[in-house]
Amino acid sequence: MSGPAPPLTVGTAGHVDHGKTALVAALTGVDTDRLPEEKARGLTIVLGYAPLLLPDGRQASLVDVPGHERFVRTMVAGATGIDLFLLVVAADDGLMPQTLEHVAVLRALGIERGVVAITKSDLADPARAEREARALLPGVPAVRCSVRDRQALKELACALGEVAQETPSRAASSAPARLHIDRVFTVAGRGTVVTGTLWSGAIGVGEALELLPACVRVRVRGVEVHDRPVERAAAGQRVAVNLRSQGGTAIRRGDVLANPGTYGETHVLDCALSLRDARHGQRVQVHHGTRAVAARLVELGDGLFQLRAEAPLLAADGDRVVVRRVAPADTLGGGTVLDAHARRHGRREEIVERLARLRAGELAPHPDVEPLAAPQPRAVATPRLAALEEVESRLREAGTALLSEAQLAATSATLAALREESRAVRVSGRLYAHPATVADVRARVLSMIERDGCTRLADVRDELAISRKSAQAVLEHLDAARVTTRLPDDRRVAGPRAHARQERLA
Repeated sequence: MSGPAPPLTVGTAGHVDHGKTALVAALTGVDTDRLPEEKARGLTIVLGYAPLLLPDGRQASLVDVPGHERFVRTMVAGATGIDLFLLVVAADDGLMPQTLEHVAVLRALGIERGVVAITKSDLADPARAEREARALLPGVPAVRCSVRDRQALKELACALGEVAQETPSRAASSAPARLHIDRVFTVAGRGTVVTGTLWSGAIGVGEALELLPACVRVRVRGVEVHDRPVERAAAGQRVAVNLRSQGGTAIRRGDVLANPGTYGETHVLDCALSLRDARHGQRVQVHHGTRAVAARLVELGDGLFQLRAEAPLLAADGDRVVVRRVAPADTLGGGTVLDAHARRHGRREEIVERLARLRAGELAPHPDVEPLAAPQPRAVATPRLAALEEVESRLREAGTALLSEAQLAATSATLAALREESRAVRVSGRLYAHPATVADVRARVLSMIERDGCTRLADVRDELAISRKSAQAVLEHLDAARVTTRLPDDRRVAGPRAHARQERLA
């Protein structure tokens, strides 16, 4: 006997006042407009959630997004975790500006499956709106409906069910757990609760997770899926997680819960993007997960770009991003992250060629991962030369963005060989960097101390434009090498003798 169908998340899209929230209520029995301001204005402001029971008995999660142009950022935060869409177009209006922008967001996120609901079909002739919708989204089923027509609602639910059967679930992925937080609140007697769509992996009661970008360990006190307690939630579900402790750290929308040591923040991403009206050096808004940050576009040619973010993103290779113009606000497009931990570079031929091969699927993101093979007589296999060169190249390109073992996807033999040949440095714990980067960082930190008399963790973080976690690792490495001495409030040079010794070892 086959088990239950894997979970999926459906997201609404469409122009304001086209009836998204009313349609969700008619399909699920849940009014997702819960705020007094939403009730007073008749306008969705924040993301709403409801369980959606499909005709075959499968339960999906439904995310209702705002349709007003002022809340596109909130719409993107909700859309990033969905598997298929429910685009709502009113029969009396047809396609409107936010219809088009929401569709642009869906395309940027690679969400191709869905259903179009032609609402208010009892109030106006739906023929024109249906024609426009089919021209905008060829091949996507369109259903004429009204919240007062129960038969039409059943037909809409059946259409969603048919598309859901063809849609792969995120639960099939073997990736580690990652939950992009879109809501944070406190429950009396229980503490902090965060919600989001589980992008990958699973989260269970009692598990230890890492809160990013703060890099704080937390423990799962409880898990709920649509207000029902569960022992374990799977990818593709809307999840509420009760956290036992976060060490006094403030949690915000845009933060991430993940398995410890599996994801890290980044400021530089190499991407394949489809953009309109974009120019080299343009300042844009980059949306990833439930986080949005300002960034600069560096055009590399042939649809390849580098995004240089002004604040950290928590991205991984293969993730999707949405790129929007800052002013006047508008969606320019988006695409796929090819290298989530890139180093700043321009249009260098060898780098552009590598990115083009990544986009074409001709090169694995982390080629050092060895295929399974029959057991060898030796306990540790000798690393391939290509593997050594690829990992060293990634370390060199990463610069001060330290890479973990998981991000490098390198075997222990490869890392040991690189360290033995002085081609890699274990900075702290499982974080690695290229020796040239370590030497440069050491020189810059010493220069800061010489200039200011001392330095602090925040100063190093800002000077090197790296995360707090990476700055902590750098300073711990310099302390261990006796280049610096840690005092209660700052760090200073360890002493001329130690300094001279470190220079000889460099």
